[in-house]
Amino acid sequence: MKRFRTIAAFLLILFFADILRYVVYPDVGRLARENPQKTAFMQYREAEWWREGLKDKKIQQQWVPIGKVSQNLIKAVLIAEDDKFWHHEGFDYDAMEKAFEKNLAAGKFKMGGSTISQQLAKNLFLSPSKNPIRKVKEAILTWRLEKSLTKRRILELYVNVAEWGDGIFGIEEAARHYYGVSAANLSADQASKLASVLPNPIKYKPNGSSGYVRNRSRIIYAIMRRRGIVVPDFNEVMAAVPDTTAVDTVTVGIPENLIEKAAADSSSAKGGPKEGKGSSGGQDEAPVPVPHAQEQR
Repeated sequence: MKRFRTIAAFLLILFFADILRYVVYPDVGRLARENPQKTAFMQYREAEWWREGLKDKKIQQQWVPIGKVSQNLIKAVLIAEDDKFWHHEGFDYDAMEKAFEKNLAAGKFKMGGSTISQQLAKNLFLSPSKNPIRKVKEAILTWRLEKSLTKRRILELYVNVAEWGDGIFGIEEAARHYYGVSAANLSADQASKLASVLPNPIKYKPNGSSGYVRNRSRIIYAIMRRRGIVVPDFNEVMAAVPDTTAVDTVTVGIPENLIEKAAADSSSAKGGPKEGKGSSGGQDEAPVPVPHAQEQR
């Protein structure tokens, strides 16, 4: 019995040592200056190909500075994967709570609620396993990445090591593979489709016919357009059917109170002062919300 307890204690020590080593290892600080050569996720894919007998298959990746990545792609990825990226410190607790509730209701692990920082930690150093122990290691590494790197560098690393297809890593390789353009020249439509497949780039293709990709990319594109990231062209505006079922808090165009004030000022110039909304000496009312599609995420 004593021997059993000794073995159990030894295994427990090894278990905690395996987790706690990520507090100091690997050296994440060097990522501020160096680009990773091969990530743990890439190694995982290579091992998978080896088991399947695909020994000649190679990782495809081209590194590109974030300054040479289309802003369409950056914005689309942030909307799709981590809308609070610039404001959190590595963890989106609201998203994690919602994911936990959905997983609990489903009786299995379906959603992760991971931020871009968490996904980067997993891609660089861990595996796609859904083991809870892996999530603990991921949390430690995420905290270290956020402490050691700038948000810009985290984003640059992420778009260069993220998987966009079987063996296709990094946005430059993905842009050339799917659309024949550089990452700098991705359109808003192409960017929204690339961002839409990130949850499962092996199953979904940005240039495929999947209803999931079509619907998710349409939502991402709509949010990009409403935020002013994408300016719709004339034909798109004229063909659009107004959505009167929802009200967005964003005021689009010229606020109604300014129009009324201009009309009142015009009347004053012609026939003397008049009382009314927006007249001289009165307080302007708050802008009236304009009907618009609600953001989904």
